[in-house]
Amino acid sequence: QVQLVESGGGLVQPGGSLRLSCAASGFTFGTYAMSWYRQAPGKERELVARISGNGGSTEYADSVKGRFTISRTRDNAKNTVYLQMNSLKPEDTAVYYCNVRGPTGYWGQGTQVTVSS
Repeated sequence: QVQLVESGGGLVQPGGSLRLSCAASGFTFGTYAMSWYRQAPGKERELVARISGNGGSTEYADSVKGRFTISRTRDNAKNTVYLQMNSLKPEDTAVYYCNVRGPTGYWGQGTQVTVSS
């Protein structure tokens, strides 16, 4: 079955960086676009970044353009998608989720990112 396991969240000061990872299994990884979403307290879940199946195309929410970078790799059969987050702001605080096949698709369990001094 499809499994998405996120890691890499934590507490970071404003201006700092984090790299999130999502280990994917149970489907043909290179066939599907992969996405990162986030949900802050009291807010709806929103799309942060998406990368195409072959990694050749990316898109970002306006709020993270120029600060976040999504990438994907196949390394030793570990299909992984990353989210490099730089220049973090308090408003980036949220639970970050890995996703395949869109909002009605599959989700990881989420990883908490807290940006605070």
